[in-house]
Amino acid sequence: VKLVESGGGLMQPGGSLRLSCEASGLTIRVFHMTWYRQAPGKEREFVAGLSPSGQPTRYEDSVKGRFTISRVNDKNTLYLQMHNLKSDDTAVYFCTVNLGARLVWGQGTQVTVSS
Repeated sequence: VKLVESGGGLMQPGGSLRLSCEASGLTIRVFHMTWYRQAPGKEREFVAGLSPSGQPTRYEDSVKGRFTISRVNDKNTLYLQMHNLKSDDTAVYFCTVNLGARLVWGQGTQVTVSS
């Protein structure tokens, strides 16, 4: 099982980015998928979750209305669409899959929001 994130980068405040998490070795539509992030000097925090039905489970309060989690089954890929980015969104973003007995993490993708 492998998760590979991409799509991060440097963006000005107010901009948008779409993160991708391509999965191999499993079919993501049967599992709970989650985005986490870790800002410099801070604990890793939950961002958004997606149920096997494809519906978002919840969003972290600070990203509600700005971020959208989704997936494309044919591509076996999880996405995080981010709008109206703020400097507080600067972090390494990770996707995870809950296999029941363990969580599998990707390597992360850096998002930097700065003018």
